[in-house]
Order: sequence, then C-alpha cells, then structure tokens
Amino acid sequence: MPPEAPPAIAFKSADGKELTLADFKGRALVLNYWATWCAPCVEEMPSLDKLHAAMAGEGIEVVAISVDRGGMRQVAPFFEVNALKNLPVYLDPPGASMRAFGLRGLPTTIVIDRQGRDAGRLEGMAHWDSDDAKKLLRAIAGPKTS
Repeated sequence: MPPEAPPAIAFKSADGKELTLADFKGRALVLNYWATWCAPCVEEMPSLDKLHAAMAGEGIEVVAISVDRGGMRQVAPFFEVNALKNLPVYLDPPGASMRAFGLRGLPTTIVIDRQGRDAGRLEGMAHWDSDDAKKLLRAIAGPKTS
C-alpha cells in the first residue's frame, strides 16, 4: 500500500501551544505515542531521545506524544528522572490524536515521510537509535529538501 496522508491531528507542546503535523512540514517524523505508565514505552524512550539528537540535523525528528492524563505534571518529572535531554515534550492527555490514527496500544510509532504521508508504523517497542533503524528511517523519509 503506498503512503497516504495521515489524519488531521492536534497536540500540545510543553508550553501549551497547539500544534499539528503541518507545523513540521518538510521534515520526516518519527511520531511516537507513549505514556509514563507503559513499561515498553519507558524502555523505548532513551533510544528515541538518542535518535532525535542524531537525526534532527538530517530533517528527521522524533515527535513523542505522551497520552498521560496528568499532562506536563506527569511527564516533566519522568523526563528529569530518565535524563531525557534531547526530546521536546508533546502532550495529548485526552488521546484524541491517537484515536484519530486508530491506534490499538502503546507504544506505537508512525513514520511520516518528508511529503507528509503515513509511510509505515510499528506497534511495540524498538531500539530506534540502532544503525539499522536509522538506515531504515532515512530510506522511508526520502531525500532531504533544502
């Protein structure tokens, strides 16, 4: 099945600004849904933090959206305790964007290519900072535009 446009979603930044996928136009996204209470998510987050640091300069960004109901009050201490220094905080406490994608569980990662299309997804945990994962993401993302 060829890549297709993802649903229109909205989520918030750590400072409460509403964002959509259009705010990331021209960049490939590793769109990850997670929660602090999800053991596989907790295990996966350090690799997403490292991936973001390694790939953002290539126009491939990790957008890890927490669906914790406590929002920033719950996520900020988690980031501090787990020394997550590279990932921006994104929040969707009601989980509306997750439902728009029809996701079944956490963690789930959706790769959005540079043209803004849903190019693939993975349900479950992965080691996103591995060389193989980076190679795959570069191939899915497509060529970087200037």
